[in-house]
Order: sequence, then C-alpha cells, then structure tokens
Amino acid sequence: MQKIKEQLVLTKFDYEVILSNLKNGLVQATFNRQDAEELGAELKKARLVDNEDMPPDVVRLNSSVTVKEELENRVLKLTIVVPEKADIKQKKVSIMSPIGTALIGYRKGSKVSWKVPAGRRTFTILEVSNQINA
Repeated sequence: MQKIKEQLVLTKFDYEVILSNLKNGLVQATFNRQDAEELGAELKKARLVDNEDMPPDVVRLNSSVTVKEELENRVLKLTIVVPEKADIKQKKVSIMSPIGTALIGYRKGSKVSWKVPAGRRTFTILEVSNQINA
C-alpha cells in the first residue's frame, strides 16, 4: 500500500518560477531527468493559491525554514530562494535544489522524503517563517 502524500500548496508566482526553471533547463547541473520528472508530477497535483490566500506556515519562495533531518538527527536552518540568489554560505538554497524542491509547498509539521545527493532523506519541518511582502 502506497502512503498518500499531502497535497502541495503553492502560490501561483512560486509555481510559475519553478515551472520556468524546469522548462528552461537551468537546473541541469543539479537535477537529473528523473528528479525533474518527479518534481513536474508533484507540481501538477499542487493546489495553487494567490499570495494573500497562502497559509502562513507553508514553505514558499523566500521562506526561512528550520528542518530536522531524521537519519542524522540534524537541525538545519535554510532560506529557499531563486537559483541565482542561492548561496550555501548564507544558508540560501535554490528552490531547484533537492532540498528546496523537497520542502516547497509543505507546511510546518510535515515530514517530507526526497532524494538528495547522499541518498533518500526524511525531513521534518519544524518552523516556517515567511516575509509578509515576499
């Protein structure tokens, strides 16, 4: 029996940014075809909302997120950004990176499993902070 994932919730803007990056091939360096197809399939099932209708505890572009990586019991604090603003030293990760695509659209308290370069990992979203004007 397959576990049913909760539905992603994305702003229309975030959806367009991700779709545009997928279509334009800007992610070829960090994404393989299977990852891109998996993300594309997730996007098709997402519920799209306007910015003002987005729940405050859902990960979106420019969210500051605290996650716990279950296997190693590590807590990470990250900000999800567009690819050109990614800077790992500042803990800014691309929305198109494996961890970025794993978290986007999920809410505080969600457990998400995604394939990262080190293998499949499960993350629990502990905290989500969104800028009001993001």
